[in-house]
This record gives sequence, C-alpha cells and structure tokens, in this order.
Amino acid sequence: MKVEALAIPEVKLLTPRVFGDERGFFLETFNSRVFADAGLPTEWRQDNQSRSVRGVLRGLHYQLVEPQGKLVRVARGRVFDVAVDIRRSSPTFGRWVGAVLTDESQQMLFVPPGFAHGFTVLSDVADFCYKCTTLWHPQSDRALRWNDPAIGIDWPLAEMGEPQLAAKDAAAPLLADAELFA
Repeated sequence: MKVEALAIPEVKLLTPRVFGDERGFFLETFNSRVFADAGLPTEWRQDNQSRSVRGVLRGLHYQLVEPQGKLVRVARGRVFDVAVDIRRSSPTFGRWVGAVLTDESQQMLFVPPGFAHGFTVLSDVADFCYKCTTLWHPQSDRALRWNDPAIGIDWPLAEMGEPQLAAKDAAAPLLADAELFA
C-alpha cells in the first residue's frame, strides 16, 4: 500500500494494491503492520457506512471530546472528500485539503483527530465507508459551515450542483464562531 502525505502532512492518501481479473478484484483496506510502519492508527473503535445521492454534502463534522481520526473510502461511486485543520495551535489552522475518492481507484484518506471532515457526492449514488479511532460522542458532535469563505473550500459545484444539506450542516457556524481545538 502506498501512503502519501497531502499538503497538510498529517492527512494521508492511501493507495492500496488492487488485484483484479475477469472475475473481479481483491484489495486490503487495512493491515496493522503497514499502518504502524506509516505512523497511522492500528486500533479502530467504530466502522460506519452511509449511502448518499448526487449533490448530498455531509459535513464539515468533528467531535470536541474524544476527537475521531477517520479512515475513509468509497465502496461505490465517487466523492470529493475534505479535511480542515481546526487546531488553533497548528501552522495549518483553517487550511483544507481534499481528494476525489472513487470505487475505481480504491484510494482512502486518513483524516486525523483535530480535523473537521466532510464530503460531497459526485456520482449518482455513493456508498461511503469509514473507520473511526473513537466512538461517536453525540454531546460533543460539532459542525462547521461547508462554504465558510475563511476556509475557502473549492467544492466542485459544477459537478455536484446545488448541495443537499442536513439542517445541522446548513445551520453550522463559521470557523470564527465555532468551538475548536486549542
């Protein structure tokens, strides 16, 4: 598995080896030795999966208590996935990185604790899977505004159309008004 740092080095893009033939394919999505060698978590507390249609935008989500690291991938479809550094003490505070994840490339993104995370669906349907380093803690669940100009995420609006948002995400605060990490 190839592991590469993005523009914010704590966020990693993982490209697994895919073995395929006329019958289908096989790949490893997790290997504790490979992850340990790359400095990535080897213990996961929760696995989640969501299905969304084109134009759905989920996020930008994070937890203040027991912040989650996430290993995200697309089992079906295509998404634009984003991580935003919300650690005030970080030199990359308020910056974002993104990657297009697809069921064809099988690439995964590691989003470390201290980052807000979100994605939007670019295909007709997407099945989005993610492992979490901690359990969901609903009392500390928070969100940032997806289109905060201070963050300036370059969402592929031409591809996704007008985003479909949950009420929580539509009402999320701007970075300047949010509860964040020190």
